[in-house]
Amino acid sequence: MKTFRVLGVSMVLLVLFAGIAYATPSTTYWTPATTDIQPFGVLHLGVDNYFTVFRKADNGGGSFPTDLGLTIGVLPFEKIQMEIGVDLLEASDYPLYFNAKLGTPENSIFNGSPAINVGIFNVGTKTDVTNQNIVHFMAGKTIPVIGRLFAGYYIGNKNVLVDKNGDKENTGFMVGLDHGFIPAKDKSGNEYNKLVLAADYASGKNAIGGGGVGLYYFFTKDISLLTGPVWFNEEAINGKWKWTIQLDINLPVFSK
Repeated sequence: MKTFRVLGVSMVLLVLFAGIAYATPSTTYWTPATTDIQPFGVLHLGVDNYFTVFRKADNGGGSFPTDLGLTIGVLPFEKIQMEIGVDLLEASDYPLYFNAKLGTPENSIFNGSPAINVGIFNVGTKTDVTNQNIVHFMAGKTIPVIGRLFAGYYIGNKNVLVDKNGDKENTGFMVGLDHGFIPAKDKSGNEYNKLVLAADYASGKNAIGGGGVGLYYFFTKDISLLTGPVWFNEEAINGKWKWTIQLDINLPVFSK
């Protein structure tokens, strides 16, 4: 019964955030095709940049607004976890966005069970302009030798998540993969990988359709830099392919 009460409270929080929530939750690369959730009390600071490379402005050169994001884990439980977040995208007309995600890690339901979560992102503050209201359902599993695989489904606001002609394009699937190399330990004995290969893809000829592949370098267990190219399913919406550089920092701010 305790588990169901926790789940019920968490779902209420998730719904409340849906009313105000756009931003990047925990992601693999370009999409939230991952079942990762920020640990309780750990604040994640992310700075994401996307820009064209060696391309003049009259030939499609440009960049997305810089995304400064804060995400934190808010449930002090092992089997049910939740994160909430806020992003500031500048320069843009409506820069403030929010997100939330609730889920369970691998092996929490039964031995060998996949990680499962539900979340919402890209719910902006301007009605029918930035409030994509994308709800996503994800499952993930660690496969020996291959790495972690993720797959799921998304559905968003049909008035905002559209194709280049303005027609509804608000559903699709997302897949992701990450694989770590070069095991290391910090001074406290915590294990991590110095390099992580990451790739993901979202279907749909809309604002989130596309994907890419890149490489994380971990300076420490809690500080990493990701870089690589991103391609889009619909250039009329997102423009030419872009290069991304993403700085990620985890900061414990409170404990159980």
